[in-house]
Amino acid sequence: MKKLITLAAIMLAISAYSGQQAHANPEPVKLSSLAGESQITDVRPADAMPVYPNRGKSVERTFVHQPPIIPHKATYSISTDKNGCLSCHSWDKAKRMKATPVDTSHVLDDKGTVKGMYYFCDQCHVPQAENKQQLVENTFN
Repeated sequence: MKKLITLAAIMLAISAYSGQQAHANPEPVKLSSLAGESQITDVRPADAMPVYPNRGKSVERTFVHQPPIIPHKATYSISTDKNGCLSCHSWDKAKRMKATPVDTSHVLDDKGTVKGMYYFCDQCHVPQAENKQQLVENTFN
C-alpha cells in the first residue's frame, strides 16, 4: 500500500511540474478596443475637447419626435431629492437664466412641478457636442 501511495504522489508531482512547464512562457494576449491597438501601459494623447453650440442656440432635431438636444454640458446632478437641470430650466428661473423652460407636457400643475416620469431629464435629453473624431462607427441613415 505504501508503494502505491508513493507512486501516486510521484505521478502527481510529475504531472504538476509538467503543467507548470507548459505555462511558463504563455503567448501574449492581443487585445483590441475602440481606442485601437495599444497595450494597457501605453500612454496615448487625450481626446479632443468637445465643442458645444453657442449659448442660446438650439440644435436642429434629426428625426420626428426626437427629444430636444441639450446644447451645453450636462454634468448636473439629478437625484430623487434635487434635479440640477431645474436650477435654470424651472418656470420661475428660466427667463432670468435665459434658458428654455420645462415643457408643459412634463409638469403636473401651474407651478411647474415636474411629473415623476419626466424628473430624470437625461433619460431622453442628451448633450450635443461636435467631436472631431468619430468615436464609434455609425451606419444610421
